[in-house]
Amino acid sequence: MIDAELATRLRTAGLAWRPGSGDRFTIPGGELAEDVFVIAEMVIEIQDVPGGSSVVKFNGTTEWALDSIEHTRVLWLPREDQLRDALGDRFDALTAVPGGCAVTLTDGSRHLDIDAERAYARAVLHLLDER
Repeated sequence: MIDAELATRLRTAGLAWRPGSGDRFTIPGGELAEDVFVIAEMVIEIQDVPGGSSVVKFNGTTEWALDSIEHTRVLWLPREDQLRDALGDRFDALTAVPGGCAVTLTDGSRHLDIDAERAYARAVLHLLDER
């Protein structure tokens, strides 16, 4: 799983997120910053609110004191498949290398990290930085 630092870099670089079921996120800057939550339609769901925004609602979970939070206040931790999708047709290959994985893009650039998800994230950052 990517960490909050890498997820923050992706968000700052402009990776768009429309929250959906199965998405992972954390709530930075507080006592829940180390916890990872998953949007599940029966437990944590997204609700659109007037003005075009949305909130993340906690329904009957152990986080009883947290009813909802503006989705812009949470930090999305994209999954491997979501990051691969963000690469689109620029993705060429994923290979194992000593100590981790490398993602190669069609421009020939290679992006290495300790696991596939993190390598995909670095490749996405490369593409976002090109814009």
